[in-house]
Amino acid sequence: MVPEDRLQEIIARFEFLEAKMAGGATDGAEIVALAREYAELKPVVGAIAAWRRCRTELAEAEALARDPEMAELAEAELPGLRAQLPDLEHAVQLALLPRDSADARPAMIEIRPGTGGEEAALFAADLWRMYQRHAEAHGWSFEPVDYAETELGGIKEATARIGGEGVFARMKFESGVHRVQRVPATESGGRIHTSAATVAVLPEAEEVDVAIDPGDLRIDTMRASGAGGQHVNTTDSAVRITHVPTGIVVTSSEKSQHRNREIALQVLRARLYDMERSRAADARAADRRAQVGSGDRSERIRTYNFPQGRMTDHRINLTLYKLDQVMQGDLDDITDALIADDQARKLADMGA
Repeated sequence: MVPEDRLQEIIARFEFLEAKMAGGATDGAEIVALAREYAELKPVVGAIAAWRRCRTELAEAEALARDPEMAELAEAELPGLRAQLPDLEHAVQLALLPRDSADARPAMIEIRPGTGGEEAALFAADLWRMYQRHAEAHGWSFEPVDYAETELGGIKEATARIGGEGVFARMKFESGVHRVQRVPATESGGRIHTSAATVAVLPEAEEVDVAIDPGDLRIDTMRASGAGGQHVNTTDSAVRITHVPTGIVVTSSEKSQHRNREIALQVLRARLYDMERSRAADARAADRRAQVGSGDRSERIRTYNFPQGRMTDHRINLTLYKLDQVMQGDLDDITDALIADDQARKLADMGA
C-alpha cells in the first residue's frame, strides 16, 4: 500500500515550492535550490495524480455498475481501470524510492588495465571506445581528460568526463572489474586468454561539495607521455596534482596548462567526493549492500566472451548474445535490467 500521509506531505511541499517560485526567491542560490527540488518532485506528483485519478475513476465506474441503466457502460470500463491501477501504484512506489543525490550529475570515468598485460591494455581501449559510442548514442558529451597509450594502442590509464542529464544515474553501474575472454591479437597459437580492466565511475563534484585547501596540493608540470596518437599532445603543459593528505594523484594533458589545472582539480574533487560518499554509505549500511553488488570495485561484475559472442553481467545473472552491439555502445538493455534490479531491492528493503 502507498502511505497516504506521505503522499500528502509531498504534494504540500510541491505546492509550497510552486508558490515560492511564483512569488520570487531572494537570491540566485535559493532559486537554484528551489528549482532543483521542484524538478525532482514534479514526476513524483505526476505519478501520484495519475494513480489517484485512476482510483477515482474506478470507484465511479463500480458505483455506476450497480445502476441497471449504466451497468453496461461501466462494465466496459472496469477491466481497463482495474488493469491500470496496480501499474500506477507501482509507479508511485518507485517514485517514492530514496534518490541518490548524485544521479542527475555528469560523471568522471576512469579506465585502467588489470591482469593480462598488453591484452588487458587493449581491452581497456575497447571499453573506452564502447563508452564513447554509448555517450554519443545518448547525446552526452565525452571529453577525454587524460589518455596514456601503450605501444600497441592499448590504454595505460585514461579518464574522461561524460556530461549530460542523468549521466551518473545510468553510468554508475559500470564501476567494477570487467573480464574479457578472447584470442589476443598478440597470440599466435590461437589460445583464448582471460584478461581484465577496471572501470570507476564517479559523480562530478561541485565546488560546494568539497573544500580543497590549496596548501594540501602539490602541482607539477610535465611533458605528456605515451606512444603518441590522437589522444596525446606533445606539450610541456601537462599537469599532475597530488593531494597530499590522501595521496590521490590526478593528471590532465590538454594543450592549455591553465585548462589542465582546472580539469585536474575537477577530477580530484570528484574522487574526494566519491570517498566521502562511500564513507557515508558504509556508515549507514555496514551490514548490507549500499549499491548494486557489494560496491567493491575489486568485484568482477561482467564477462565479455568473444568466441561465444556473449556478455554476462554477474550481478544479476544476465546473459546477452549480442556482444558486437554491446561493444558498439549498446548498453541500454544491461543498464535497464540493473536499474530494475536496484529498484526491486530498494522496494524490498522498504517492505513494499
